[in-house]
Amino acid sequence: AVVLAAGATRPRDLPVEGRGLAGVTFAMDFLGANTKSLLDSQLQDGRYISAAGKKVIVIGGGDTGTDCIATSIRHGATSVINLELMDPPPAKRAANNPWPQWPRVFRVDYGHAEAKYRYGADPRTYNVLTKRFIGDADGKLTGVEIVNVRFEGGKMVEVPGSARVLEADMVLLAMGFLGPEATLAEGLNLDRDARSNFKAAWGEFATSIPGVFAAGDCRRGQSLVVWAIREGRDAAAAVDRCAVLRCCSKHCLLCAFGRWPVAGLAETLPFCSQNTVCTAFSAV
Repeated sequence: AVVLAAGATRPRDLPVEGRGLAGVTFAMDFLGANTKSLLDSQLQDGRYISAAGKKVIVIGGGDTGTDCIATSIRHGATSVINLELMDPPPAKRAANNPWPQWPRVFRVDYGHAEAKYRYGADPRTYNVLTKRFIGDADGKLTGVEIVNVRFEGGKMVEVPGSARVLEADMVLLAMGFLGPEATLAEGLNLDRDARSNFKAAWGEFATSIPGVFAAGDCRRGQSLVVWAIREGRDAAAAVDRCAVLRCCSKHCLLCAFGRWPVAGLAETLPFCSQNTVCTAFSAV
């Protein structure tokens, strides 16, 4: 059996004017390079995107946005502003957010607290839409044009006269993820759901390919690590249940394909023949 646990790493982009300017970066490119350099050399190898001495704007919130705020501060950013499109959450549960739903309320995370300590104010600005990125003659980012918005009847409306330009040397896009990278699904010809996640029912975790299972963010979409742990355990149990199936069942890789569907798999799993118990499964 093969279990796909590839995560949901395809970031949501912001296709506005000036997107290609130097200095506009996906959040995970910034955070990933920083973590690797920190672990490898305590940032001494220079193989990361430094925010030192820069005016940083983080577009988007959540855990990723908070990490961008805190990392930029620790690099020595001159300023950090966090832009969010939606309304600020209420201080207490709203009527449409009853228990036992997760309480969508205003919170101060560690990045926000560090920003307030360093710069004297919470970094978040709500109800703003990014109109375009502005750059110099050398193609380097110099600013971001934004406008205030409000929501009327479920539609977003720009507030007249609220457009303005914020100075910026670096913009970090932290607007969530669209699902797993398409390469794996396309290579295996996996069925995907409406959100481009690998299609596999909860509890069974079996994909459209016999013998191939999916768990975690690549199946359910971007979520928390606790869900990844839970799904990993449950997917392992699902694979174990399939271990008692005979080779010719729908979950046998070799019999379903007449070949190994993934290059190199034959070297890693025992060969099985039809009408015998699949040794690959019995070894799980």
